[in-house]
Amino acid sequence: MFESLTERLGQALRNLRGVGRLTEENMSEALKEVRAALLAADVHFRVAREFVERVQTQAMGQDVLKSVTPGQQIVKIIHDELVKLLGEGATELNAARPLKILLVGLHGSGKTTSAAKLGRLLQKRGYRPLLAACDLQRPAAIDQLEILAKQESLAFYGDRAIKDVSAVGDAALAAAQTAGADAILFDTAGRLQIDHDLVEEVKRLRPRVQPAEVLLVADGALGQEAVNVARTFHEALQLTGLVLTKLDGDARGGAALSIKAVTGVPIKFIGTGEKAGDFDTFYPDRLASRILGMGDVVSLVEKAQETLDQKQAEQMAEKFRKADFNLEDFLAQMNQVKKMGSMESILGMMPGMSGVKVDDKADRQMARTEAIIRAMTPQERRNPALLNGSRRMRIAKGAGVKVVDVNQLLKQFQQMQKVMKMMKGGGGKKLMRQMEAMRGQGGMPGF
Repeated sequence: MFESLTERLGQALRNLRGVGRLTEENMSEALKEVRAALLAADVHFRVAREFVERVQTQAMGQDVLKSVTPGQQIVKIIHDELVKLLGEGATELNAARPLKILLVGLHGSGKTTSAAKLGRLLQKRGYRPLLAACDLQRPAAIDQLEILAKQESLAFYGDRAIKDVSAVGDAALAAAQTAGADAILFDTAGRLQIDHDLVEEVKRLRPRVQPAEVLLVADGALGQEAVNVARTFHEALQLTGLVLTKLDGDARGGAALSIKAVTGVPIKFIGTGEKAGDFDTFYPDRLASRILGMGDVVSLVEKAQETLDQKQAEQMAEKFRKADFNLEDFLAQMNQVKKMGSMESILGMMPGMSGVKVDDKADRQMARTEAIIRAMTPQERRNPALLNGSRRMRIAKGAGVKVVDVNQLLKQFQQMQKVMKMMKGGGGKKLMRQMEAMRGQGGMPGF
């Protein structure tokens, strides 16, 4: 997400960070690069122009010119302007109970999956959500929403016999009251493009269900087209918020940077992957930091707290402290990390790591490591000393790898155990030498 923009902005600001004095010449050159980076990210040309003008006005102010670190001041100005551009202020949902949310958008934007993801998020916040299937146009749309609701243990309402969407809305409200739901998410029909019938159908449904929130689910990878879609829907329905999806598949991010400025509608949620947990509340300041390569430590900590088992983490810490760490523990640790998302998404939240690429080779290596460990018996995982030649051959066959791969994993695991024992014993110099040796051999697979 935003990789190309982060890279180009980094290049534009790298020289400014080190300058001792700002001049019109070096400022002008850097801001040309900033504008070019925004346009390359598919940011609306008017938004890019006004952004650069605001930065330039502030950058030439006396406080910045007299600053001992003018370059760093410029970075702060750009960060603050990015926050404004993305939509500073509250992005929380309406506090009404029951909370009625109408989800609208084009076909293929991820409306139905976003309904389930948002329902899951609300459930974690203490709501009792119900998903209402109001898409009567797309074949199997009701089935899809019902399956997703079951997967996330959410209440569901759908009626395949009713053909009028307004009647479905009325029935869904009654079903929600019976089920004791205090959040109702209405998944509506979409089209490949905006047309009169699509807009009229949603306009008929809105007064019947009287939603507190009307959220447009827009495909962030569409760039300026997503902005145009948002503007049209807002004119017809008076949107209260936006859900930008598929941001993991677009390295430019122009839609996120343009859509609030053009429509005036705040982004409330973003979808960053296919998994149910790849759906987050939108925080402009956090995203601005990520765009500038500063990471997003707050979101990383929140994700860790949400997904990692606290008791298991404490037990693992104790094992590390006692240098009592086996392959079963390593497998459990891998599974915990996988719950947080892809390695690339985790690295993107770490300061200075947003540009680090995790290629297919790293993913394959992690999968191979997991397959090898799973091919072992529980006894072998707990006591790798049992792994003689015949056992290693059996494990390699079961994991679909070569014996040399099994040997490499075990060798590196032994090195890791030695490091842990050195940490326990306080052997500082030996520890550094051992870590260098491990680094030279590529470290533990999967890390």
